[in-house]
Amino acid sequence: MNNDIIKGKWSQLHGKLKTQWSKLTDDDLGQKDGHREYLVGKVQERYGIAKDMADAQVAAFERSLR
Repeated sequence: MNNDIIKGKWSQLHGKLKTQWSKLTDDDLGQKDGHREYLVGKVQERYGIAKDMADAQVAAFERSLR
């Protein structure tokens, strides 16, 4: 999904993001609205996984939105 589309729908995606990654806080999701790399970093941090794994999870989430 295009990064601009994610930014445009960030507030609408907020609930889906919390469902996908329940360890993310509202503050985490409010910090950098729609910035993919920030989301990857937060998923990596909260779940203690490698960056490539977090990136793969975010990519799968993006594909699910199509």
